This record gives sequence, structure tokens and C-alpha cells, in this order.
Amino acid sequence: MSSTSLAQPLPTGLGNKKFIIGGLLILAAVVYLIVTSTAAGAQFFFTIDELNQRGADAVGKPARVAGAVLGDTIEYDPETLTLTFTMVHMPADTRLINDDGGLAKALHAAVNDPTRSRMQVQYIGVKPDLLAHEVEAIVAGKLGADGVFYADENGLLLRCPTRYEEALPGQAGDY
Repeated sequence: MSSTSLAQPLPTGLGNKKFIIGGLLILAAVVYLIVTSTAAGAQFFFTIDELNQRGADAVGKPARVAGAVLGDTIEYDPETLTLTFTMVHMPADTRLINDDGGLAKALHAAVNDPTRSRMQVQYIGVKPDLLAHEVEAIVAGKLGADGVFYADENGLLLRCPTRYEEALPGQAGDY
């Protein structure tokens, strides 16, 4: 038997260029899809003060905002499932919250300080059971030109400090 090689040299010229161009087009399409989906889903996290500082730049752009719920502003229409309430500025830095005596005391201080920034929130959906005075709310949605923050359908999260008393001893309780 003769030892003839079955391997043939790769085609040169036009054949290789087609594969290179095709590969580059596929790579460009993948990069484009990653960039556009990341940009569309990006939501920046702000305090109420930070969102207010952005002014007109914040209008209509996706954002997440955290603050303390001012209980006497909570209004709910069960027929239209429209929930509105006011949030009060809270610091984003955990160290500042701990310096205030923990989450429960920081929420209490926030809602009782008339000088803190406030933001009206509108949410369409079922009213959460935890929504109450001095609860931390995190809303995801967009700030409207009217200054109202319109929370997305799944854009309302609540954190009640007394609910986490066992997990965070010393942060919930009487004040």
C-alpha cells in the first residue's frame, strides 16, 4: 500500500474570504444583540435626592428608587388597581443607616423630617399587604414629566424592618 495523503490543502482566495466575512457578520450581530439588550434592560439605582438632581435627564428613563413610605399618603382604588403614595428620601449608604440606629429608626427619622425630599409614586397592581407607614419601598419604573414616578407592573418591593427583626437584631423595635 502506498501512503498517499488524504488531506488536501485548504482552498485559498475566495473560499477563505467568504468564511471570514460570514464569521465577522455573525460576530457583529451577536455583539449588537448583547449591547442593545443590555442597554434596554439597564436600570440605575437612585435615592430620591439623586433622581431629583438629574432633573430633566431622568424623565422617561428606567430607574430604581428607594425611600421611606409616608403612610398617610397611601391611596388605593381597588376598581382600577391604582395605588399612589409618597416616598421620602433615605440615604443609600448602609453605614449612614446604621449610624441612625438601624433601618427602623432611619425610616422613622425620614418620614418625620419635613425637610427631606419627597416623591409621588403611582403603581398599577394589587396593593401589597406590607405597604404601610415607615416601610422601605424600592420602586422600578420611570419618572414622568409631571414629577410622578410611574412604577412598572412588577416594580414595587417593600421591606418592613419589624419583619426582619430576628435577622437583624437591634435594627427593629421601639423608638
